[in-house]
Amino acid sequence: MSSEACPSKTSPSYFLISVSTRRNLELCIKHALAGFPGGESGAWTFCEIAEGDFVSFLYGARVHNLYQVSKREALLDAEHMPPSWKPLEFQDTHRVYYFPFRLYLQPVRALDEPLVRTEFAYIAENLLQRGGYNKTHFQADQTTLQSVSGMGAVAVDVPAALELPEHTTFTLRFSRTKSLTKLPEVIHFKETFLQSAIRRHLMSEKNLRALLNQLGLIEIQASALEVLGEKGLPEGHIDLLLKERVPLGSGLRIPVEVKTKKAQPMALDQLRGYMDELRGECPIGILIASDFNKHTTGRSSHANIKLVRYTLNSDLTKTPTFEEIHEGLTLEVVA
Repeated sequence: MSSEACPSKTSPSYFLISVSTRRNLELCIKHALAGFPGGESGAWTFCEIAEGDFVSFLYGARVHNLYQVSKREALLDAEHMPPSWKPLEFQDTHRVYYFPFRLYLQPVRALDEPLVRTEFAYIAENLLQRGGYNKTHFQADQTTLQSVSGMGAVAVDVPAALELPEHTTFTLRFSRTKSLTKLPEVIHFKETFLQSAIRRHLMSEKNLRALLNQLGLIEIQASALEVLGEKGLPEGHIDLLLKERVPLGSGLRIPVEVKTKKAQPMALDQLRGYMDELRGECPIGILIASDFNKHTTGRSSHANIKLVRYTLNSDLTKTPTFEEIHEGLTLEVVA
């Protein structure tokens, strides 16, 4: 499977990957390999993490090792493929998920640190606000990555080689046509995948600069910002967050709310609540949707919220890849 390339002029992102059991963690570390279940959550994680990104494993409120992603691959018939990760079984649906989405990792640092360390505050806060490990991954900011890069020691152990039998890979695709969905190869396109596509789009410094200019924020340098995924707050969960990569005397933060369809006025109230929670370091909020209810348009300026319309060149009645979706995405500020 061909990997989706990272956007140009971007810094690598850093993620903590939540592992379900101690046995699965041991296998991940032994083979320097991460696997994600063949449903929507696993596909979402696979879209979020690109080659060149950094990851650590999260288990038992401890952070294990630092790796860089060297290769991504999706395998058919994952239930027959090593390693012998324990599958996930959901009692309500009795559906069993194996791990077709794989990240091959290059060890960077060996560490085993408690999540309660101050350096992990960004992740710990997200976990606290979400009530626990109900996600396959959590994105941390660049400050966290810089701190982790100085923990533990340089990795020296060589991962155990994992010999796979003859197998077939596939390219992950998405569709809004339910009859075309087929786990794990074709996933129903939902809001989380749109969030990931927008995040990937804005990770390009050129694209982020263009949006800031449209928003009239010409004094903000695109190169000084990072684009982060879901951020937990007492008011709820911000879909995307623009924040200063290296805060110096300030902490600029811009929350972004994403809607797949036409945005209603309640989306403004939701976003305004996030802005109030972020207080004085939040100059505006951004609401991205395919279109806007007329009452939403009328109220947005009073709430200090900018409206941005997204369009996709990909035909989601068919089965485009994630790369096709994010490369064909455009953002336009609504006057």
